Amino acid sequence: LKNALCEFFAKKGVNISHDEIILGNGSNELIDIAVKTYLGPSDEAVMAKPSFVVYAMSVTSQGGIPKEVPLRDWKHDLKGMLKEVTDRTKIVFISNPNNPTGTMNYKKEFAEFMEALPDGILVIVDEAYYEYVTDPEYPDTLKYFQEGKDILILRTFSKAYGLASLRIGYGIAKKEIITEMNKIREPFNTNTIAQISAETALKDDKHLKKVLKINEKGKKYLYSELKKIKEIKYLPTQTNFIYIILPESVSSKQVFDFLLKNGVIIRPVGPNQIRVTIGLPEENKAFINALKKFFGG
Repeated sequence: LKNALCEFFAKKGVNISHDEIILGNGSNELIDIAVKTYLGPSDEAVMAKPSFVVYAMSVTSQGGIPKEVPLRDWKHDLKGMLKEVTDRTKIVFISNPNNPTGTMNYKKEFAEFMEALPDGILVIVDEAYYEYVTDPEYPDTLKYFQEGKDILILRTFSKAYGLASLRIGYGIAKKEIITEMNKIREPFNTNTIAQISAETALKDDKHLKKVLKINEKGKKYLYSELKKIKEIKYLPTQTNFIYIILPESVSSKQVFDFLLKNGVIIRPVGPNQIRVTIGLPEENKAFINALKKFFGG
């Protein structure tokens, strides 16, 4: 799989060697490994809120202190996160695009953040939904890797490639970072079936394009239908899910319970916020019909 990844990125003009790649039981495991490697009791990690819940869980499990910075305009407040950096900060987490909002930070603001961040702090950029991004202003994080920055780029085969149950992801960083992480990594953390499947998926560009086309079509349909439901708002997404903001008088649990009874599963991600995955056409229609029914439509 490492060979396949090296070849994959070489075709994109990025030279990566085996010792600059680490494989994980999903990129989820790589978050844990990075935290165990670089963070100790009372050390701090800066992250956004809301974002992927595993960041804070991993940090807390090691006796560290998660410093959560509220989103600004529904995306990472990178300037606000810089203000929370202290001499105890060891890691900064950036989920881009962000889970659960589907929003992204742009090239310019990311470049300014990287320029201002003190040396010696590991920036973990979680790009689990990277393949879905269509905005040309998405940051090229591999550029910072090539410059030798303290950055760990995480990607996964669980989302666009559809291999979630096989648990396979990877991280890219300079050799020094990967070497330290490998001291923590368990020796048999990824299985052969997962690696072979990932290698096959990586080479199946036709299928990936099909998945992304279906996602874009589903996204446009859901946008058009959600606009018709006046009680709610939604955030434009760079992922395969949409973040929906409900009226203050309606709880996410109420909507979840109602939709579940109507055969649709969504995810509550806040007291008045839900996240829905963009599905196949019939699944998207079933969700819209159930949501309209909830609001009396």
